[in-house]
Amino acid sequence: MKRLATTLVLVLSVAAADSREVVIDFEDAVLLTANDKANRVEQWVENGVVFKLAHEPRKSKTKGLLGFFPNLASGHKGIVCALATEPIPVRAIFPTPVSSVTVALWGSTGVPALLQAFDSDGNVVDRAKLDAAPGRFAPGDPVPIFTLRVSAKRIAYIDFSGPREGEYLAAQEVRFTPMEK
Repeated sequence: MKRLATTLVLVLSVAAADSREVVIDFEDAVLLTANDKANRVEQWVENGVVFKLAHEPRKSKTKGLLGFFPNLASGHKGIVCALATEPIPVRAIFPTPVSSVTVALWGSTGVPALLQAFDSDGNVVDRAKLDAAPGRFAPGDPVPIFTLRVSAKRIAYIDFSGPREGEYLAAQEVRFTPMEK
């Protein structure tokens, strides 16, 4: 009986932790503006999280912008660096510290992917990487979605990056767990 009670407490604790997870899915983003031009923004705010580029362009005087990219197979939207000629990491800044972040991504076939977590002092506290994003097996197959996860005490922001010039890496979903108060 004691073992059953302990198991029940553990299951309820895991369920409570999962219920605190916040999900950002970019579904409110508009892909095209009224004049059918791609929607580009300096920053995107959803559920209190601010998405912007990690730094301004260094190779040109162009303004650094984010864009929204559709996954044609799933119909979901992803957020990307809008500069194909100068890939810059996309940064997500959390309103309060978080303990874990999982990002669902898709990108150009073979694109490397890096997810880094930082504390409030700008120190890298965890990282996850994939040397090459999975590709489709046949031309009609959907672009595969993969996830990267980081966890650490008091994550203040994350950066995701990896594309080389001419490639893209889109985040379709960001899930994070706020720190307990």
